[in-house]
Amino acid sequence: MSKMFSRIAMTNSIVLLLFSLTFLEHGLLFQRVSSLGINYGQVGDNLPPPDKVLQLLSSLHINKTRIYDTNPRVLTSFANSNIELFVTVENEMLPSLVDPQQALQWVTTRIKPYFPATKIGGIAVGNELYTDDDSSLIGYLVPAMMSIHGALVQTGLDKYIQVSTPNSLSVLQESYPPSAGCFRPEVAGVMTQLLGFLRNTKSPFWINAYPYFAYKDSPTKIPLDYVLFNPNPGMVDPYTKYHYDNMLYAQVDAVIFAMARLGFKDIEVGVSETGWPSKGDGDEVGATVANAAVYNKNILRRQLQNEGTPLRPNLSFDVYLFALFNEDLKPGPTSERNYGLYQPDETMAYNVGLLSSSSSTTTSTSTSSTSIISLTSSASTAIKKGNQRLMYWTCVYLLAIHMLIRRPY
Repeated sequence: MSKMFSRIAMTNSIVLLLFSLTFLEHGLLFQRVSSLGINYGQVGDNLPPPDKVLQLLSSLHINKTRIYDTNPRVLTSFANSNIELFVTVENEMLPSLVDPQQALQWVTTRIKPYFPATKIGGIAVGNELYTDDDSSLIGYLVPAMMSIHGALVQTGLDKYIQVSTPNSLSVLQESYPPSAGCFRPEVAGVMTQLLGFLRNTKSPFWINAYPYFAYKDSPTKIPLDYVLFNPNPGMVDPYTKYHYDNMLYAQVDAVIFAMARLGFKDIEVGVSETGWPSKGDGDEVGATVANAAVYNKNILRRQLQNEGTPLRPNLSFDVYLFALFNEDLKPGPTSERNYGLYQPDETMAYNVGLLSSSSSTTTSTSTSSTSIISLTSSASTAIKKGNQRLMYWTCVYLLAIHMLIRRPY
């Protein structure tokens, strides 16, 4: 009898193992991508209302989004959903929020009334406070962050909500090769204070990284496939010997090296914005629908694999795509109004593989239906191979069961 139970247990173990292997082969096409978010900008006069946006994100199984303010309509609409919000303190508010009392009032009026019904997971204090054109507000950054964190402590929310700030790559003096990464001398003091705060509060360092800009500025020197994550020879850092097959990972590692040069080697890095425009002006080389689709689709593929960079290969990192919608009121060149994966009417600007089961590329998404992340348009070969592997493992499973049943007890 004990042998029979042992045989049954063995059979169950084999079944579990084989089904686990099968789902490892196929589950990546049908899961939420926990490390992928999307930026939900609202600089437009024709965008859908927040409740429709919530339905769209839910249908796509996107469970993280970043907004550039604390819009009450968005915070209210996203209540009791599974989507985590990363909210923002507008740049112009930083000087006043250095005052702890003003920061406390901000938290008690902008955050506390909505939490925990609305899953607010992070507060971005400003956005790209240091750029090539303006650095007037950067001195307020860390004091404002400390005041807001202090207000979160007072209200009991600090255990649930992180405080950080998205940085432009302009904070780097050098980014190539990645091992040469270092901060500009004029921001090194602020960066040291910022990194100290992030270490103490266990919060990530966020970077807005756009390989598109590097390609646009030097299209004859930078290979397009390298910036699009397509197969290419890549580059090898001459000092670390790490091989990079895409520019985004090289940019992230340059930030990590820059932090290490200031004595901070243990802080997580995330990408708060990255994307590719589908349309641009005549001098905006590479701003096409085809390139935008390839870049964002390949980002999604990498996030599905939960991979890290060459410097931190075993540590995956969050990436927020920019952006959810084309925003018609954004100033600047044409590209600024054409980063969206979707048009304001909720039809796709192009297909990156985020498909609802009832959506199409020409009609609005039916947001009430169940949907999946499906890498359909360019994954036919991979799916065919996956089906072959599924048939293989199914045969192995049946053979194992057959052998166990035939053997006498």
